[in-house]
Order: sequence, then C-alpha cells, then structure tokens
Amino acid sequence: MSSLSPIWIYLEDGTFLEGKSFGSSGTKTGELVFNTSMSGYQEIVSDPSYAGQFILFTMPEIGNVGCNSDDMESSKVYSSGVIVRNYQARYSNFRAEFSLSDLLKEHNSLGISDIDTRFLTKRVRDHGSLMMIASTEISDKDELKSILNSSPRIEEIDYIKEVSTKEPYHHEDGAWDPAKHRYKKPLNNGKRVVVIDFGVKRNILNELRDTGLGIEVVPSSFEADSLINRFLKQEIDGIFLSNGPGDPLILKDIAKEIRKLIDAKIPMFGICLGHQLLSIAHGFDTYKLKFGHHGGNHPVKCIKNGTVEITAQNHNYNVPNQIETIANITHKNLFDGTIEGIKYKDSPIFSVQHHPEASPGPHDSRYIFQEFTQSL
Repeated sequence: MSSLSPIWIYLEDGTFLEGKSFGSSGTKTGELVFNTSMSGYQEIVSDPSYAGQFILFTMPEIGNVGCNSDDMESSKVYSSGVIVRNYQARYSNFRAEFSLSDLLKEHNSLGISDIDTRFLTKRVRDHGSLMMIASTEISDKDELKSILNSSPRIEEIDYIKEVSTKEPYHHEDGAWDPAKHRYKKPLNNGKRVVVIDFGVKRNILNELRDTGLGIEVVPSSFEADSLINRFLKQEIDGIFLSNGPGDPLILKDIAKEIRKLIDAKIPMFGICLGHQLLSIAHGFDTYKLKFGHHGGNHPVKCIKNGTVEITAQNHNYNVPNQIETIANITHKNLFDGTIEGIKYKDSPIFSVQHHPEASPGPHDSRYIFQEFTQSL
C-alpha cells in the first residue's frame, strides 16, 4: 500500500490525520458516520442515503471480494468517500468484475486507507457525527479548516434532487436468485404501487416487486393531486415512500404533498426517510441522533409477537416518542429504545425506520414487504 498517494483529513473537532488514497483525487467535505457491517461494502457505498457523507468502516479489511454490476444499490456512488483501516486492492471472488478503487474513481468518490478507524469511530461515538474534509491536493491543516468552516453542513443541503430519478419508470426485477445468479422476474398479482423516489435502493424495489406488486417509480417532485386522482380511478392501489439522504426537516414542500396523500386515505408504507417524512407530515418533527444507526447487526423488537429481529440500519434521524398519540408502536430498537416502526391509528399507513430489504444485512424483517402487499 506504500505506493498509494497521500490524502489528508481534517475533522471539525480539530483532528488532523494523513492516510493513503485509493479512490478519486480531489477535495471533498461531508459528514463522518461509522458503519458496523461485517460485509456488503459495495451495497453500502452505492446506497444513495449516504449522499454527503464519509462512510467509516469498522470492519478492518475492505476490498477483498471486489465489486460487480449486480450488487449496485443505485446507478452510482453518491457518498463523499469511504475510510478504511486496510484496503485490499487484490480481490478474489467468482462474481467480481472490478475493484472498489475502480468503483470510487468512476464515480468521483474518495477512498482513504491506512487510518486508525478505531480511533475515528470513538471520536464519532463520543462527539457525535462530525463534519470533515479530505483532500489529495491540500496538506495544510489551517487551509483545510478554513474550507470546512466555510462549507455548508449536511443539514443545510437538499440531496434529494440529486439522487431521485428524473423521469418515471417501471421496475420489473424481483429478489436475487442465488442458485441462478440473476434477479427473478415475478408474476404480477394485479396490485399496483407508486414508489416515490427520495433515493430508493434497488433491493427495496426488488423486494416490493417480489411480492407480486406492479412497481412504478416517480421523482421526488411528485404532485399529490395527480396520485390521488389515479387512486380514486383505481389505477393504483398504494404508495411507497423510499429511503434517502439528508435532514428530513428541510423537505417542507415534500411533507406538505405527503399530507395531502394522508388526508386522501391512500394506503402507504415508508422506510427510513419515508418513515420520517410521514411523521413530519403528521405534525411530529424528527430529531437527530448523536451518531445515528449504521450497520447490519442492530436488534429490533417486534411488539406484536415479542420476537427480536436483527436488522440493517442507516439513519441519523428519528421520530419522536410523542407520535404515540396518533400511532401504535410496532417495533423498538433494543440498543437505545428508539422507535423503529409505527402503524398509524385509523389510517392505512405504516412505516419502519430500519431496512427490511437488508442488502447488506439479515433478512429477519423481510416479511414487512408481504404485509404491505396483503394490506392493499
């Protein structure tokens, strides 16, 4: 790894480090978060919800199995960059087509290795999510500090317009078939759902489609009145609100449109950002967690049957406990007791904070997609 060029990191708490660059060149700012997943780095890196963030992997060895076109969760990498302890340029896997370095360079995302990731993880744990800057061009600490201080914070930027589709489209792939090494092509059950894309992961669409639903994906600039009219004409049976990046509180106009859908009594299901936007549209603002939940090993209790599901997570924001006045809590996080799922009272709407589609992660919560389909 000694042949790699240097890259410098500066955090808003004053931390200044030098590492090795294995991604694109340049200077980028973003919010630092750590992810505790043991595998699935390609799916994590290509998740649009990480737009504007640096992903710090607690798993020390990254790059071993390479990357491939089938495991992309979106069409590109939206994260500012990734930080790892050891990057393995020599990958080995029968499905691999290119390296993580190749992927990052193609999509102008930084790759930083030879960093004490335990140290950085503890900084985030103790101080909360931190803004940072990384550069292959600038080594002066004061200059990096000046650029970071003059850059907008993640909660001031609307990333949804960047990650959302620009045109509507239909999604036909189902879940991955490991025996045949391809995505399934499920039959339609006659039900049709509109997915509002705030940065939707490919595997969410796959899991929805796998239940037999017809899937139409529309931009985040949707018009509620148009969807309500289609619902009244029985052209669609429900709406799904996707995951996505950034602070949900800045999405005021979107929340107003969702409020119209709520009033129209359209069956809806939301995941992550969609879950948060439903809360805001109901009049309950979200709040920011200290360092968020990011990983594939978080225990969540299903209140209905008392079982514990190991879940995939990726969020910095949460809905408030006060929402219990209008909704029943369906899932709770066993790490910190935060709300992970709700079913609104007297309304055909429910949502979860965790990611039942996994990718990467366990499939304990996969049944939630089937519950949505059965509710239509």
